[in-house]
Amino acid sequence: MDLNELPLYTRQQLALRNGQDKPEVWIAYENIIYDVSESRLWFRGTHYEHWSGQDLTKEVADAPHTASVLERFKAVGRLAG
Repeated sequence: MDLNELPLYTRQQLALRNGQDKPEVWIAYENIIYDVSESRLWFRGTHYEHWSGQDLTKEVADAPHTASVLERFKAVGRLAG
């Protein structure tokens, strides 16, 4: 799938996919939104000191893994603006 064909979501819509307000657990990286709901590492919407429903682009630079870890998750949208 062409990433440009993914639906757009606002930061407010992303924020609701935090595993608390809605069952989905989504995070954004470089304006692409990934569904990490199936990951045991994102249980209840948190992963170490990181919270879902946010753009984690800056945080990935400090992670002990590379951004390639996101390739195992489904891209579900693009972050608007």
